[in-house]
Amino acid sequence: MSSDRVQQAYSTMADVYLERLATMDVVHPDDRRVILRHLAGSDGPVLDLGCGPGHLTAFLHAAGCEVTGVDLVPEFIAHARRTHPQVPFVQGSLTGLDRPAGSVAGVLCWYSLIHQDPQELDGSLAEVRRVLAPGGAFVLGFFEGPVREEFDHRVTTAHRWPVDELSARLAVHGFTEVERLTRGQDGERRPHGVLAAAAG
Repeated sequence: MSSDRVQQAYSTMADVYLERLATMDVVHPDDRRVILRHLAGSDGPVLDLGCGPGHLTAFLHAAGCEVTGVDLVPEFIAHARRTHPQVPFVQGSLTGLDRPAGSVAGVLCWYSLIHQDPQELDGSLAEVRRVLAPGGAFVLGFFEGPVREEFDHRVTTAHRWPVDELSARLAVHGFTEVERLTRGQDGERRPHGVLAAAAG
């Protein structure tokens, strides 16, 4: 799905999204720990790609990261700048990052690739690998499922992925899996996955 369509869909839903999902209260303790475990000690810049309202960016900043939040949606960037003025946020696309190759120590993509089909996803993974220094950490949060398939997300069409299949795609782009985490359905929350990987 095109970046423009995703941006428009989230801009339309921005008020609802910000009301429901703009705080760390919605982030499971296990997810907080895995994010910190792989990114808090990064020796250099960290990017939170698809940062949304910026709560995870601020979380990483508080943990000592030199982190910048990047998002397509102007409403999210405006909210993040107001709410977390000590943290840098820029509007931009993760498919064309304004960073030199090998200049970033860590990348967080927390549910920011869920609207991409497999071909688009490959391009984004290649771009993340381009900006990461060798050994850099990549943490990816996503909807997990037994097969790769589209589903009707509240905002716009999204994809769920089997963990093994997504890990294999990371490997194609030069990443080595170092940790995975999954949780099943939890009330209205769909099955969830996290992959942490190192850039080769």
